[in-house]
Amino acid sequence: MTKAEFVVVANRLPVDRVVDAEGNESWRTSPGGLVTALEPVMRTEHGAWVGWPGQADLEHDPFDHDGTRLIPVTLSAEDVELYYEGMSNDTFWPLYHDVIAAPRYRRVWWDAYVRVNERFAQAAAKAAAKGATVWVQDYQLQLVPRMLREARPDLTIGYFHHIPFPAYGLYSQLPWRRQVLEGLLGADVIGFQRVADAGNFARAVRRLFRYETRATGIRVPEADGSTRVAVAKAFPISIDAASYVEMAGRPEIQARASEIRESLGNPKRILLGVDRLDYTKGIRHRLKAFGELIADGRIDVEDVTLVQVASPSRERVQAYIELRDEIELMVTRINGDHDTLGHSAIRYLHQGFPREEMVALYLAADVMLVTALRDGMNLVAKEYVATRIDNRGTLVLSEFAGASDELGTALRVNPHDIDALKDTIMRAIEMPPAEQGRRMRAMRRKVLDNDVAAWSHSFLDALAAASHAGEANR
Repeated sequence: MTKAEFVVVANRLPVDRVVDAEGNESWRTSPGGLVTALEPVMRTEHGAWVGWPGQADLEHDPFDHDGTRLIPVTLSAEDVELYYEGMSNDTFWPLYHDVIAAPRYRRVWWDAYVRVNERFAQAAAKAAAKGATVWVQDYQLQLVPRMLREARPDLTIGYFHHIPFPAYGLYSQLPWRRQVLEGLLGADVIGFQRVADAGNFARAVRRLFRYETRATGIRVPEADGSTRVAVAKAFPISIDAASYVEMAGRPEIQARASEIRESLGNPKRILLGVDRLDYTKGIRHRLKAFGELIADGRIDVEDVTLVQVASPSRERVQAYIELRDEIELMVTRINGDHDTLGHSAIRYLHQGFPREEMVALYLAADVMLVTALRDGMNLVAKEYVATRIDNRGTLVLSEFAGASDELGTALRVNPHDIDALKDTIMRAIEMPPAEQGRRMRAMRRKVLDNDVAAWSHSFLDALAAASHAGEANR
C-alpha cells in the first residue's frame, strides 16, 4: 500500500456507510466543516483518513473514496460503550464543559480509552510515509500524539481540540490528568478554539510538570535528554461560508423560507434555536426566558413564535434521556398555557434536517438564539450570519460560546442571567433595521474572511513552521 504524506486521525471516518435493500454497500460523504476544509489538502497530498466507520464490530479493509484513502478502525460494541459513550462522553465531555453535568471517573473506561487510542495510533503510524504530517482531531484521541511520536519520531504531528479546555481547578479532578497532558504534548502544534483554552492548557502543564511555557511554545523534555518546543495556541474553527451564501441565494430556498413563515401563521417575529440536544447548549434557559416573556405579557404568541430544532444526540446516555424528557415537558407546559388555535408559542422539532432546510430556517428567522452554557465554538452562529445575505436578522450569542470572541456585534448575553436574557431577546425582537444591518454586516465580514479553509491553512502553516524549526534544532 502506498504511504500517505498527510494523514488525518479522527474518531469517525468522513463517510457514512449505506446499505440498500439488496444488501449492496456504498459510502456517502458526511456533512461537516472538517471534511470540507480538508478535502483539497487530502487530494493534493494523496492523503489518508484514519477513523471508525460508525458501526460496532464492522471490519473493513482500507478503501479509496473521492481521492482519499480511508482506513477504518474497528471498534467492538464494548469499545463503543466504554471508550466512546463512557470515557469520551461521560467523563471528558462534561469535565471539559465546566462540569455542567457531573463527570464520572471509571477505571474500566480509562483502560478502554488507552486501548482504543493505541489502535488509532498504530493505524496512523502504518499509513504515514516517512516524514509525513499527521493531524489528530479532538478529545476522543488525546493520547494519540504521544503514542505516534514514540512509534514514529520522524513524523510532524498536529492536534486540534474542538471543545473547550477547562481551568486547572476543574481539570485537576481527572485521575489521569498527567497522562492526558503527556499525550497532547506529543504534538508539535496543539490547537484550541479560544485563547483562553490554550491558556488553560499551558497553566495545567505548568502546574503538573513545571515545564517552561512561553508565548512561543512549551519546552518539552524528551527521553534522550533533548528538548523540543510544542506550540499551543488558538485557531478558531469556522464554516464553508461560500456554500451557505450560495444556498441562501437560491430562489427555491428563499421560497421555502417564505413557506416556513406561512406554516407558522406569519408571525411578526420568528425566533430560532438550532442545537444538538445537549445539556451544554442552554436550551432549558432559553425556554424558561421565552416562557416568562409570554407570561409577563411582554410578547404575544400571535406575534412571536420560537422554533426550536433539537437534533438527537447520545440517546443511550442517561443524562441525555433525562434532558430530553425535561425539555419536552417544558415545551408542552408553555404551549399548553399560551397557545391559541392559530398560533403555537414554541414549535419543537426533535430531528435533524438537511443543510438546505436549515438555510431556509435561517432565512425565515428574525432572531437567532445561541445560549450555550459552554461551547468550543458554535458553528450555528456562523451559519446564521453567513446566510443573511440581506444583512437583516439579529444574533443573540452566549458569551460562553467560542464564537463570541469573533462576532463582537452580536447581542452577547450570560444565559444564566434569565432576566438579562429576557431583556436581550426583547432588544433583538425590537431592533430597528438600520441597527440590524450595521451589526450583521460586521459579523458577515468576519465569517466570510475567516472561513474553514482559512482555519485549516493557518493550522497547517503553523505545523509546517514547527516542523522546520524542529529540523533546524536537530
